Amino acid sequence: MNLATHIPATAPRIVDREQWLKERLRLLAREKELTRLGDRIAAERRALPWVKVEKDYVFDTIDGPRRLAELFDGRHQLLVQHFMFTPGREQGCRSCSYMADHSDGALPHLAQRDTTLLAISRAPLADILRFRARMGWKFPWVSSFDSDFNYDFGVSFTAEDMATGAVDYNYAHQYFPHPDAPGISVFHRDDDGTVFHTYSRFGRGVEVMMGTYPLLDLTPKGRDEAGLEDTMSWVRHHDLYEQAGARSACCHG
Repeated sequence: MNLATHIPATAPRIVDREQWLKERLRLLAREKELTRLGDRIAAERRALPWVKVEKDYVFDTIDGPRRLAELFDGRHQLLVQHFMFTPGREQGCRSCSYMADHSDGALPHLAQRDTTLLAISRAPLADILRFRARMGWKFPWVSSFDSDFNYDFGVSFTAEDMATGAVDYNYAHQYFPHPDAPGISVFHRDDDGTVFHTYSRFGRGVEVMMGTYPLLDLTPKGRDEAGLEDTMSWVRHHDLYEQAGARSACCHG
C-alpha cells in the first residue's frame, strides 16, 4: 500500500464547528467513563496478593552474574519486559522491539518512582548486547539463558510442550506459534532482599508499553491495520523501515 496516496475506505462526515463540538462533548463523556474505569481497575491491580519468589534465579548481565534481587538496582519495584529473543536467532522479535523502542525515555521517570525497568530474554548475553547496540537502546537487558525464569513465568515453552500443539500462555491452555512469548511482569523487593511477584500480563496486555499505539488511536486513520496478514505485520525493527515493502518472515524475523 502506498501510504502517500491512501484514501480512507469511508469518507469522513464534514460538519460545522458547532456540530463538531456537540459530538466531541458526547465522546468526551465516554472517554471520562473509560478513564474512571481504568482508575478503578488499577486500584484492583494494586490490591492483588503477592507471591514470594522462592527460586534462586541467576542472570547473565553486563556486570556479571546477578540474582533477581540484584536486578532492582537498589529500588523496590522492578518492571520486566519478557523480550522474545530465542537462542540461535539473529535478532530479537520485531514486535518486542517495537515495545522496547518506548523504554529508554521512561527510565529516569520510573526511577523517580522507585522503579527499575529492564528486559529479560533467553538469548545469550553476547547476542543481546550485539542487537541492543544495533538498535541504539540504553535500557538494561539481561539473559536468562541458563535459568528457568522464562518457563516459570509463562513466556517460554519446552519442545515437549510445543509438540502437543498447545501451551500455557496468558492464563489459558492454547496454541502459540513460537517457543518464546511476550509479556510484562512486576516484582517487589523488600529491604531485606526478599522478592515477590506481584503481577504479570500477556497478549494484548503488553500494548501498555507501545506508546505509539495510543497516539495512532487519536488519528483519523487509527492504527490502519485492517486487512493486514496480522495486526502488527506493518511493524519493522526501526532501522528497517526503508524495507517496509518487504514481507517479514515472522515475529522473530
